[in-house]
Amino acid sequence: MTWRHTTASWALGLCLACAIAAPAARAETINVGKGGPQAFQFSPVDIGMEEGIFQKHNIEAKSSQLDSAAKVHQTLATGDIDVALASGPDMAFIAKGSPAKTVAAMASQPSMLSVVVAADSAIKSPADLKGRKLSVTSTGSLTYWLAHELSRKEGWGFDGIEVVALGAQTAQMAALKTHQTDAMVMDLTAAYRLEEAKEGRIILAFGDIVPNFHMHVIHATNAILAKNPDLVRRFLAGWFETIAYMRSHRAETVKIVARVVNVPEHIADRAYDVVMPVMSSNGCFDPKALAVLSRSYVEMGLLDKEPDMSTLYTEQYLPAPCKH
Repeated sequence: MTWRHTTASWALGLCLACAIAAPAARAETINVGKGGPQAFQFSPVDIGMEEGIFQKHNIEAKSSQLDSAAKVHQTLATGDIDVALASGPDMAFIAKGSPAKTVAAMASQPSMLSVVVAADSAIKSPADLKGRKLSVTSTGSLTYWLAHELSRKEGWGFDGIEVVALGAQTAQMAALKTHQTDAMVMDLTAAYRLEEAKEGRIILAFGDIVPNFHMHVIHATNAILAKNPDLVRRFLAGWFETIAYMRSHRAETVKIVARVVNVPEHIADRAYDVVMPVMSSNGCFDPKALAVLSRSYVEMGLLDKEPDMSTLYTEQYLPAPCKH
């Protein structure tokens, strides 16, 4: 071997040794707020971290639980979270000045939300809810609008059902069991568990009531978009890679969801067939769904007139361009 070849081999070996010894790039932390009760549809954060998907994008996703739309936007404003897994209706808070932008559509029609009554209730169907008390998380939330939309679809006008904002799901369940309320809007996974315990009955799933919708969206603070837009891009890339993983790995998904949501695996498996079809695979927004959301803001009294929805969201941070 010539001197030149020996030197080249030595240099190559040194470079390889340096590459092996070099520490991996430090993962950046992104703080994620889950806007509502712990539910299947918020689990991609947990699944993506557990399966190493976010780590591939150099991200450490840390999540916290928030119990209402108002709390989501308060926490976005304080900077305690960088992104929020939120609802389409609470995009109205951005129109009112919340320092955030909606950066991805997360789920379409609200198939995973239901109306539940106590097991011993005389209420048998949605037609029996006229004038009854139906609890939701908070005023201006997704559950709040859905309750009023149900009233409208039943032909009773926007206020044919008495909608009561009671906050966290635990408080709503306590009110339902003591008959302080007649029904509540509940995540379907939790509703399945309540039915199995013979403590409640599902009388309606909202998927057929509102077919064109963005049930859930992802917000990012203006601060993180200005300071570190690449972190948001990488988070969304990890999120949608996780959604693809969930579609092709049912058993693994069900196992993690059951643990995170604290339900038996057979209930998580049952919910899988409802949740996964409405989870967005690319984050693109649907103009028809945006039109329904725009109308909802006025109906809820959150805004005096329908906003220009293009000012509330952006698709520029998504992994791939949207085709409209």
